[in-house]
Amino acid sequence: DPMITPTLLTSGLPHYATVLMISIIGKPHPSPRTLRLPFLETLIPAGFPSPAADYVQNAIDLHERLIHNTQATFFVRATGDSMRDAGIVDGSVLVVDASRPPESGHIVVASIDGKYVVKRLKKVRGQFELHSENVLVAYPVLRPSSDLQIFGVVTSHIVEHLKKPTRKAKQ
Repeated sequence: DPMITPTLLTSGLPHYATVLMISIIGKPHPSPRTLRLPFLETLIPAGFPSPAADYVQNAIDLHERLIHNTQATFFVRATGDSMRDAGIVDGSVLVVDASRPPESGHIVVASIDGKYVVKRLKKVRGQFELHSENVLVAYPVLRPSSDLQIFGVVTSHIVEHLKKPTRKAKQ
């Protein structure tokens, strides 16, 4: 497996910075066989039901859709709620591309004082900052004062509403 080299952007953060801890949970299979799943190409309203029942059924390959660079992609599980307004909730699986150059506006996985965070990277007055996205809690903006390491850009995330059922052992 190739090493994932972090990008060194600028200086780190004060010791009082509150961070989200995450854990690396795996890498995609390097050469998965194509698995095309049914995909209904219709917009499903999240509000009131729509009487429109016309749809075109296609297929979608989740590896093709979610993995931009197999060799540089890894998965992490987020904890906490500081990124909830970006759709990242406690337990979300983040798809992270270490080969994608981080830009202002990207959601990134970074390391600050040896702790991992998932935040929105912003360049403000020529300096990089890491921002939370939760209007319900006033999380501090993390402003680097020493090294800020970016491990990768979050390209998508997966929220599991139901866990896969486990098989019960026969007795």
